[in-house]
Amino acid sequence: MFEAITDEEQRGQVGIGTLIVFIAMVLVAAIAAGVLINTAGFLQTQAEATGEESTSQVSDRLQVVSTSGNVVENTTDNYVINNVTFVVAKAPGAGLVDLKETTVQVIGEQGQNSTQLDDLDADIESVLDVDNGVLTDNSDRAAVHLNFSTTNGDFSNYAELKSGERLTATFTTASGASTTKEIRVPTTLTSDQDSVRL
Repeated sequence: MFEAITDEEQRGQVGIGTLIVFIAMVLVAAIAAGVLINTAGFLQTQAEATGEESTSQVSDRLQVVSTSGNVVENTTDNYVINNVTFVVAKAPGAGLVDLKETTVQVIGEQGQNSTQLDDLDADIESVLDVDNGVLTDNSDRAAVHLNFSTTNGDFSNYAELKSGERLTATFTTASGASTTKEIRVPTTLTSDQDSVRL
């Protein structure tokens, strides 16, 4: 049944062949393991980066604390709002929020428009009442002033806001997280009011 190998040289050749096959298998397994480890490391890094970006998109947003409007008399003896002030803060759990990298989009009866807060006509220090325009702490507050006057306004297609007019402002931070605030001008504006809450 089994053939005995009597020649010693033939026995040695069989052992060397087996050893070569074994070494080749070990090398192939080592290369495959290296590829798998590299791929796993790359996927882990990518997953961590994706998780951080997704978290930032959800949490690194602004919170509108209060909204007020400046009441003025226009040329037709009606009272309108020419300036809206949004007091904003970091939302709970948010990281650093750079207001200079934040955009605001307004949508209302007069159309829609958007701009970056850094591009507002007013001087940046007077627009953003925080150092360098970065909210670092939950107690930080910033006043963002949007000018809706027909002359030197922040939005080319917007005039002053009239009584009863509705407007939606959406603030989007650099990470892509957005906060929407809907404001409505009171139906009655009088000379006794310097500003009104919106």
